[in-house]
Amino acid sequence: MKYALVTGGSRGIGKAISIHLAQIGYVVVINYQSNEKAANETLQTIQEQGGQAELLPFDVSNSESVQNALQKWQDAHPEEYIEVLVNNAGIRKDNLLVWMEPDDFETVLRTNLFSFYHVTRPLLTPMIRHKQGRIINIASLSGITGLPGQCNYAAAKGGMIAATKALAKEVAKKRITVNAIAPGFIKTDMVESLDEAELKKTIPMNRFGTAEEVAALVAFLASDEAAYITGECISINGGLYT
Repeated sequence: MKYALVTGGSRGIGKAISIHLAQIGYVVVINYQSNEKAANETLQTIQEQGGQAELLPFDVSNSESVQNALQKWQDAHPEEYIEVLVNNAGIRKDNLLVWMEPDDFETVLRTNLFSFYHVTRPLLTPMIRHKQGRIINIASLSGITGLPGQCNYAAAKGGMIAATKALAKEVAKKRITVNAIAPGFIKTDMVESLDEAELKKTIPMNRFGTAEEVAALVAFLASDEAAYITGECISINGGLYT
């Protein structure tokens, strides 16, 4: 059995990733924080398609919550390990910095960046022991170019990209790859508040991407075919560059 953990795996891009990984043969561990209904719907979709999955609720921003949940999972699967980790969970609290409250800055950092440390660190030892692993971090266009109103989000995603490059060098000899994906504007509930009609004019392909397109890239990076790709941040943005 090959296991993959997707944080924030019940909705949006995370849901598409969970479904796609199940389609290529992974048992998907779907993490969510509070939306049990959405998590169960994703689980049901995977099972209806003949795949396998299980739910693992925890708060990625809380170190104790992460440790307890992952230890509970390992105790229930003593002969197995999580071979693929997709750090996808994230939130936005957009505002111009001059009006941004301290909690809005700190909460985004804790959820989008500190979670990388909380979740990745305990799963590294089994990957190193088995000399096999894939860590895929969902970053953002904002972490590369910066977007107005997103100093918190850009800082978190930019930090994730930098951490990806550093960790890739640490574990490459153990046959563990670490890569990031930087989506541009992807049609999910996270961008519902944005003006899609206006933003599409800035994108050479004149459309938002889909969660399924991001999931396909994740599946490739998780595959044996991507074994020589590490330390990269791959943009998927319809040609939207600066």
